[in-house]
Amino acid sequence: MTPAARISAAIEVLDDLIQRRRPASDALKDWGLSRRFAGSKDRAAIASLVYDALRRRASSAFVMAAETPRALVLGMLAGLRGLSAEEIALLCSGENHAPMPLDAEEQARLAAFSLDGAPDWIRADVPEWLWPAFSGGFGTDAVGEGQALAGRAPIDIRTNRLKSSRDALMADLAHASPEPGAWSPDALRFQPGHDGRGPSLQAEPSFFAGGFEIQDEGSQLVTLLAGAQPGQTVIDLCAGAGGKTLALAALMGNQGRLFATDLDSRRLAPLHERLARSGATNVEIRIPRSRGHEPLIDLAGQVDLALVDAPCTGSGTWRRNPDAKWRVRPGALAERIKDQAEVLARAARLVKPGGRIAYITCSMLPDENDEAIRAFLARHAGFAAVPLADVLASSEGDFGLLARFATEFGLQLSPRRTGTDGFYLACTQRIA
Repeated sequence: MTPAARISAAIEVLDDLIQRRRPASDALKDWGLSRRFAGSKDRAAIASLVYDALRRRASSAFVMAAETPRALVLGMLAGLRGLSAEEIALLCSGENHAPMPLDAEEQARLAAFSLDGAPDWIRADVPEWLWPAFSGGFGTDAVGEGQALAGRAPIDIRTNRLKSSRDALMADLAHASPEPGAWSPDALRFQPGHDGRGPSLQAEPSFFAGGFEIQDEGSQLVTLLAGAQPGQTVIDLCAGAGGKTLALAALMGNQGRLFATDLDSRRLAPLHERLARSGATNVEIRIPRSRGHEPLIDLAGQVDLALVDAPCTGSGTWRRNPDAKWRVRPGALAERIKDQAEVLARAARLVKPGGRIAYITCSMLPDENDEAIRAFLARHAGFAAVPLADVLASSEGDFGLLARFATEFGLQLSPRRTGTDGFYLACTQRIA
């Protein structure tokens, strides 16, 4: 397919996902299945165009004065990919499956390309209804934080200490140009290319050998700061596919007991294969028999650390899932806040006196972060917040610089602040 034909395909996919309110991945999959002529490179290039258009959906619609799929793609080509109006016009010839030629207004808007007068939520590419909550956490930095979330994400991997070292992986993956992570001692980073694609790391022999896992550096960092120690009894209460479980096992050096569970047992399915590859031997998966069943009741009051990777809106991962921010609805935020309170209450029943709850979200919204901890502490008088300075000081490595990103109760990472996804961490301790 020609570059122009790929642009037409991206417009078609966007029309499908917007009209049917479906995930971008589903729309892209269906498009590819119905057009077998498109090769893997074509499909990857079209996906990159679609995701880039979604990253800048609000700002492109403002510049083009339209929210049609065509307007979103044309605006993105100018605003994100840096093409001039003349270059875009050459791609829109109307011939050989290319988009129809630009009209006079499109030509003028692309040539001027200005966000002057745009509301802050548009300049930040954040949904309008979420802007009060989002901006409340960042104040005058909110637009810049939103713009950073609208960029492309790098690919990060976590060295599996049970099987390899970062230096060894640096040498093994040198052909893919890795960079050491800025924060996590286990992180390596790979920058996306011009088309937004990165190297195919899951095809590497060292991946199959268990030497590393794909994991954002922010996710690695908050897991490290949670404070798991060898020999402890630790629970990953919302384990899902097990990214943080695997990181905890490596940090514990396979010493102690590590339990992984999730209310949705289907989410745990990939963990079995990942555990086998990782070499982790201290992990026990507990699968709930029903929605109301507590598979960890025998551990009540015995746990040193309960890691709560809480369900949330996922606003901190918008770089990787740009369609998610336009599909989330106000009711979803309220539902997630309810879920967070419930899982924190479960954790409170499990930890022993002196034990810790590490509350983590991939959210940038104070409603799901500091406010969730405030509400938890109000309901559970036997718990106190662990000062961030103590959290940072008790972790391996020198993390003093992270104190700049402290919130009332915890730590807020973000693409603009730390170059990571937007993760939040707060620790509480049982004192009675």
